[in-house]
Amino acid sequence: MGKAERVRVMIVDDHAVVREGLKNYLGALAGFEIVGEASNGAEAVQSAKKCRPQVVLMDLVMPVMDGIEATRALHEAQPDVRVIVLTSFADDDKLFPALKAGAVAYLLKDVGPKELAEAISAAARGETRLHPEVSRRLVAGIAGGAGGTGERPEDQLTDREMDVLKCLAQGRSNKEIGAQLFISEKTVKTHVGSILDKLGLADRTQAALYAVKHGLA
Repeated sequence: MGKAERVRVMIVDDHAVVREGLKNYLGALAGFEIVGEASNGAEAVQSAKKCRPQVVLMDLVMPVMDGIEATRALHEAQPDVRVIVLTSFADDDKLFPALKAGAVAYLLKDVGPKELAEAISAAARGETRLHPEVSRRLVAGIAGGAGGTGERPEDQLTDREMDVLKCLAQGRSNKEIGAQLFISEKTVKTHVGSILDKLGLADRTQAALYAVKHGLA
């Protein structure tokens, strides 16, 4: 894979040893290029303007500006940048705000190197990855909440679109969804676009969260 095809990655963490470890691992892989690093959220927002990463690995608890605020600022300034939260915390008061701020994936720092690399590649393709513990948190939070009332936007979806939505909630890529449903990737993309339009959502991450939140997964 040529340099131009590598995923441009920025690492944001207030612990130098964490940044160094991630740089050493990802830098040794053919598919990634480390283009920048930052020790806090404010520094990350400024650095991203110069190094133009495709994917940002974002810690949450940092000085000056935390990862949630930095994610929000990055999402507003550079919507094409994909933020992966990489943290030690799966608390609801961090999980939900981070995803709402625009993070496309939420991983805990106990994630394996192979899974992390896969998540970065998936994020660059616009796909979603959630740590298993995070998924459990989402389901637990939904189960403990009160049921909603009123019309259900998902009633507008066709049976096939509902099938695709369920696959999105499982974190599957377009290719995997196509294989499972015996349809082409192009058709999957069309269905995803229609789902987002009907549900009034911005991206597939929000669609996946919507499906889990409303018990559709």
